Amino acid sequence: MFNLLVDTTPLLCKSKQNVVLFLHGAGVAQEDLAEVEHTVHTNHKAINKFDIVRNVLTRLNTRGDSGLRPRRELLKRVVEFESFETCWPADQYIAKGLVASIREAVNAKDSFTRMKQERDAEREQIQAQRQAERTAAAKKQAKIEDVSSRLSALFSMNDKPQERGKLLETVLNDMFRAYGIHVREDFRRKAPDTCIVAEQLDGVIELNGQIHLVEMKWLNAPVGVGEFMPHLSRLFLRANAQGIFIATNGYADSVLSECRNALSQKTMFLCSLQEFVMLLQRQGDLVALLKKKSQAAIVAKEPFIEILS
Repeated sequence: MFNLLVDTTPLLCKSKQNVVLFLHGAGVAQEDLAEVEHTVHTNHKAINKFDIVRNVLTRLNTRGDSGLRPRRELLKRVVEFESFETCWPADQYIAKGLVASIREAVNAKDSFTRMKQERDAEREQIQAQRQAERTAAAKKQAKIEDVSSRLSALFSMNDKPQERGKLLETVLNDMFRAYGIHVREDFRRKAPDTCIVAEQLDGVIELNGQIHLVEMKWLNAPVGVGEFMPHLSRLFLRANAQGIFIATNGYADSVLSECRNALSQKTMFLCSLQEFVMLLQRQGDLVALLKKKSQAAIVAKEPFIEILS
């Protein structure tokens, strides 16, 4: 490009003074023009137009980044040059060919620059996405570890069963949330005429695009029909709702029978608290576990398949 500019710029100007003015118009500092301008005025024959351009471009190059602006402006003026009729007649076709060569070189350089910028932007986007994924994964891991710690702490609260039961709701809802499952916890429905709480749900989640009503019980004995039926009744009062029941000490055979019979009309599956404890310890996938249990209830008519590993 240096040689092309040295060969082209002098042909665009008829006189040596015009070359100096062309360079000055490109923003070349007076201190870089002073020597050649002095020679043009005092010893006209000691320098030609090509020497003027070579001398000034050399000075601009030695300036590094500080000479970048006039170098770019000079290149821009040459590339955009259209008034070839102002050149000497013998130089017009040569000048047109050289300007065309510079345009091609600039366009090629710009294309490579754009491609490099696009590659750099794409790489930065991928890196930013990966960093965001790592950050999200770290946050998720921290939430899961917090839930696991809080859940384990509940087992030492045998002397506070009521408080433990309430904390269990909060911990399990936080567990759903940590795995990205949309949660509405501790839902209360009030009677429209009296505003008295007519119904309370431990949690409501969305799984497989379906609303699931969640009931949680920390009992010292297996869940019996008395504890189970209210939750099943709530499902039948809602057209498209499905159900999840979570218990600490398993289920009576009568509950399994009632739940299995209800599967012909409602999707309902049962979970043990131990499943979630083991899942958190092995850092498993809660969504996959719940989907597997839901499929077992729908396809195999098995409402309670305990998955501990």
